[in-house]
Amino acid sequence: MTRSWLFAGLALCLGTTASVAADTSALPVAEVAPGIYVHAGVHQEATAENQGSIANVGFIVGQKCIAVIDTGGSKAAGLRLRAAVRKVSGLPICFVINTHMHPDHVFGNAAFVDEGARDKPTVVGHAKLAAALAVRQRGYLDRIEQALGEAAAGTRVVAPTMSVGDHAEIDLGGRKLELTAWPTAHTDNDLTVFDPSTQTLWSGDLVFVERIPSIDGSLRGWLKVLAGIRQLEPARIVAGHGNAGEAWRPALARLEQYLTTVRDETRAAIKVRRTIQQAVDDVGKSERGRWQLFDDYHRRNVTAAYAELEWED
Repeated sequence: MTRSWLFAGLALCLGTTASVAADTSALPVAEVAPGIYVHAGVHQEATAENQGSIANVGFIVGQKCIAVIDTGGSKAAGLRLRAAVRKVSGLPICFVINTHMHPDHVFGNAAFVDEGARDKPTVVGHAKLAAALAVRQRGYLDRIEQALGEAAAGTRVVAPTMSVGDHAEIDLGGRKLELTAWPTAHTDNDLTVFDPSTQTLWSGDLVFVERIPSIDGSLRGWLKVLAGIRQLEPARIVAGHGNAGEAWRPALARLEQYLTTVRDETRAAIKVRRTIQQAVDDVGKSERGRWQLFDDYHRRNVTAAYAELEWED
């Protein structure tokens, strides 16, 4: 698979025409702190009806410009987020920040950079984001087209034009944001955004609330990163899914409990030489009923945990 397309800033497109016009009405957003606006995604899989708008997305308004943080699961979802920005402010959108590679967070990017978008923002991501998208772009696009049908029109992968390898700072005019690229956790390309003026941390999918987390990086690494997030002591967290807000400590505790349960029970299964299928059938049963979409993701999580822990020292 060639990756040259990625660094040209555009990717394989889905069809750009549809017999039914996409809904571009503004997404509802809530101002959770001064100048910080969040749209709460639904706890569902991507469908034509929800346009892939299943993750929390939003934006931060500075004195000179605006940073959008994650863009939704389709161009249609991105257009609705862009409309929400315009209802709040006419300032230019100078940054689009992607917290990681998953489609529900990046597939709205095209709405902010394609012809018709007034602004030409810098697209920001973890230093490993471009490579991750290059590997998975065809599968992601195929699945979103199957799930959304005509509602996926115009959706494509948009590469980052600014990469963060460790820490970086961006300025919205009178409002600086601190970006941190984390070691492998939920994925190998997790990026957080911290607004010092309100002590608000945008965690992306490093934090799940209500919706079951999905392990696509490292279980052990994720637990270490969550310990690091605790040490930041933000006033509030904007999670990737669900409402953490100012009550983020118990939300993190529940997430850590799930991940720790999967880790410990998988280790125990490996120790007594249970097969991966046996582990998948038995590990983490106590967590059922505590998470939405449990049956869609839990078995995959145990599979990922088994593969990671089987050869640990």
